[in-house]
Amino acid sequence: MSKLDLLKPFMVAKPEPLIGAKTIQLILMREILDYTVLRTEETRELNTVATPLSVTEGDQTIVRVAFLATKQKAAESRQLEQLLRTATSEAGMKPAECYLKDSLCLQCPRCGLFGATSVESGKGDRANIKHRVEYSTAFSLLTFADIESSTTFNAINDANQTTGQALGSRYAVVPATVFPSIVTLRSVTLNELVLIIKTLLACKSYGAESRIGGDMRNSIFGIVGGWEEIITPLELTLELYDQRTNISGATVKTIAEKYKPMTGNPDRVTVLPPEDVDAIVKEVAETKLGKDFLESAYNDVAEYREVQAGRGRRRSR
Repeated sequence: MSKLDLLKPFMVAKPEPLIGAKTIQLILMREILDYTVLRTEETRELNTVATPLSVTEGDQTIVRVAFLATKQKAAESRQLEQLLRTATSEAGMKPAECYLKDSLCLQCPRCGLFGATSVESGKGDRANIKHRVEYSTAFSLLTFADIESSTTFNAINDANQTTGQALGSRYAVVPATVFPSIVTLRSVTLNELVLIIKTLLACKSYGAESRIGGDMRNSIFGIVGGWEEIITPLELTLELYDQRTNISGATVKTIAEKYKPMTGNPDRVTVLPPEDVDAIVKEVAETKLGKDFLESAYNDVAEYREVQAGRGRRRSR
């Protein structure tokens, strides 16, 4: 029996334009392995936010580094596109002509998962695709003061190799920083779940200035299924801070179980034990992206578009 069968109650057979409540949350630790620049402003400063220290010390406020959802999504969307392009080429298939962000094909599994906007209006077969992968801002486990680094860089005179004028400072997060994070999947198929987990395992470069840093490793510590989002990254971070010396799959499972009674449908929530999480990750990593798998994934998107176009034509009558 495939361990992936444990998640069947929270997956769909085929993607549908109308998204249901079936939800899978992948709980992961994003560990910084090189100096990483997490910023969005021209000031070059790191994105920061004030949060409670932890669940038990909620009255104490600290500053944490924020790993914005858009930064996570952008890197992983591109990683999936690269994975699909290479896999289809190796399988003897024609890679999709799909480019972020103004020339999305609306025909590939990435568009089917991450959503896509059509530039053609008034055509049912070119209607927008709703995203079914959701991200939230992740927060550093430790405080900003513990993990930030500032490096001044200088201009070098090529003629005599002397240090010239200082050009500026580079603000970064130091290696070994951990960001507890959650990727939430809505009404996904088995093939789509496999592609997302493979993408998370393969994606290693994040943040600005990734050409000279930004290395990161994503490790999946927990998987939760239900009819809604069970826990958020901020809640996860505040819980883990109190147990930061003992972060494990068992710790994550205990935390997720704590939030189960707070859901609207607790009888529909399943928190997988660490051994099943590890088995699923291993099984997905060993799944080959061969021609049969890829054709099935692409056919699902094609059928989705046909259903969507048919509904669009009926509405226009």
